[in-house]
Amino acid sequence: MIDVADPRKPRVLATIDIPEGYHSHKVRVANGTMLVNHERLGRDSGDDFGGGLGIYDVSDPSHPVLRSKWATAGKGVHRFSFDGRYAYISPTVDGYSGNIVMILDLADPAKPQEVGRWWLPGQWTAGGEEPTIKDGRGPRCHHPLRRDDRLYVSYWQHGGAILDISDMTHPKLISRIDTSASFPHPTHTLLTIPEPLKGRRVMVVADEDVDSRFPAAPAFLWIYDITNETAPVPISTFQVDGVDTDGAAQAPMTGCHQPSERFNGTIVPCAWFAQGLRLLDISDPFAPKEVGSYVPDPPPGQKRASSNDVTLDHRGLLYLVDRQGGVDILETNVL
Repeated sequence: MIDVADPRKPRVLATIDIPEGYHSHKVRVANGTMLVNHERLGRDSGDDFGGGLGIYDVSDPSHPVLRSKWATAGKGVHRFSFDGRYAYISPTVDGYSGNIVMILDLADPAKPQEVGRWWLPGQWTAGGEEPTIKDGRGPRCHHPLRRDDRLYVSYWQHGGAILDISDMTHPKLISRIDTSASFPHPTHTLLTIPEPLKGRRVMVVADEDVDSRFPAAPAFLWIYDITNETAPVPISTFQVDGVDTDGAAQAPMTGCHQPSERFNGTIVPCAWFAQGLRLLDISDPFAPKEVGSYVPDPPPGQKRASSNDVTLDHRGLLYLVDRQGGVDILETNVL
């Protein structure tokens, strides 16, 4: 926990230790409750910690108190989102192959309750489903994001899905996107824009520049028209100038990673790995353009930056996290 009341002098308030062999790289806070993912790295070591979600009372940020741990079989939870009541998570679950979609009710943080789940056909092995994807890279939910009664779910090497969660106990598939046959990078984020742009409903889709299925130019960002949500249509793309000069493959983490889930208006901050922060104006969704950028210095011992996440606070300050270590706090007159 870090106090950024004075952003020029961040102050550590508290730390939470995680056992070796795990990471907790995602945190969400709302209504005095903090969720922290627990995900095992590598093979199961037989320890007692296990994967899942740590659920903390942070009404006093200097003294976080563990309320409960929602435990799961397998590696645990990767990314997730949290609206203060429900958590939309990507756990590994006993009887399923790969990560699936799950909704947890945290009305009582001490007693989280599963509300509903969804998966791609073939993932429920315990239910007798035969794998429908046999390319050696089984389906894996990356993380779900909610807007109204829809859940927008990235599914890594198998595109993404739009789900109807008007009945949370039975999420229903509306449509899928999947460019993996031609574009080898995994799908990281499906981010919808709340207001129509040029009369169209728009979704930003980020591919992550890692784990490429075959050599290709660095990953980039897509803009989809989802006015007809049963048939999403890509209408434009964006790549940082100079990253793809001739279509040749480059080192991993050269291209796109993820857009901020928080943004103002039509300016979407994006973490672009070695290219740092990129501020993308999508007011014309058919022609997105960069309106600002910042490339941090590489952390000590590293050759280049690796901007992994970016978010925005109520003051308009940006927090750019490097996956190799460190956070840059930034201000801009663009937002």
